[in-house]
Amino acid sequence: MKSPWRRVLLAAGTASVLALTACGGGGDDQESSGSGAAPAASKLIVIITPSPDNVFFKAEQDAAAAQAKKLGYETLVLSHDDDPTKQSQQFDTAISRKAAAIILDNAGADASVTAIQRAKDAKIPTFLIDREINKSGVAVAQIVSNNAQGAGLGGQEFAKLMDGKGEYAELLGKPTDTNAGVRSKGYHGVLDQYPDLKMVAQQSANWDQAEALQKTQTILQAHPNIKGIIAGNDTMALGAYAAVQASSKKNIIVVGFDGSPDVVSSIQKNGIKATVLQPASKISQMAVDQADAYIKNGKADQPEKQSVDCVLVNPDNAASVKDFAVAGS
Repeated sequence: MKSPWRRVLLAAGTASVLALTACGGGGDDQESSGSGAAPAASKLIVIITPSPDNVFFKAEQDAAAAQAKKLGYETLVLSHDDDPTKQSQQFDTAISRKAAAIILDNAGADASVTAIQRAKDAKIPTFLIDREINKSGVAVAQIVSNNAQGAGLGGQEFAKLMDGKGEYAELLGKPTDTNAGVRSKGYHGVLDQYPDLKMVAQQSANWDQAEALQKTQTILQAHPNIKGIIAGNDTMALGAYAAVQASSKKNIIVVGFDGSPDVVSSIQKNGIKATVLQPASKISQMAVDQADAYIKNGKADQPEKQSVDCVLVNPDNAASVKDFAVAGS
């Protein structure tokens, strides 16, 4: 789905055109300008996430862009497709455009550090959302869901659904994403306390639905007595559930993590049994608010490492979930 960026008309007395090389994927990169005029350097916020083909990342983009516009900023929204090279090129774009700040859901805990440092050296602050990096003091903020707490909730619900016994499989996220390891560790902090729960397969499906479907099909063939599958995100949970529905054992329990609309809908239809909702929109809004404060005051008003608690979603509250938020939570 790779397509060239739109040519952006910059008006500064006389018009000139800056042609941008294609870096994103999953749809057009988006630049907004309420007046049609070019943003001043101090009024541009660049928002960089993985592909918006995943509704979680689309929610991040939309929430961050809406909050930035509300606060009077122009936005440039880019997608790196989990490719550190594309992400690096997009940082170069932000630097050349003299952005006021960057909101980033990064393309790798280690691979992203150099680009963030390059922006810092150019006096452009970066505010991370969703995924941390493996270095402190480079980004101004790292605002993430409390993945350990959320995984504990998911693990408890999965153990309950499994009645504390039986064979199960786990689908892991990308090895380069710190969230994958944190969630798995959180699951096992609960599940390993049940001696009658036996994990017979653990494979990475790289957050991908098609890969999760294929991996689950293979797992089901190798382990016909599996009773449940716990996935590190909702996209993989959807792939696992599709494989289950195509098999002869349609009652296998599937639990995910994200709170995506498709999984919430499935829960309401007695399909996937539960998920753990990450407040994607809230975290994106927090990042923009903190960027705004930093731009105005020249310093951070919050600690670098911040976490926001997750919420368990099951049939009891699924009807109250909208846009990665539970009403009243």
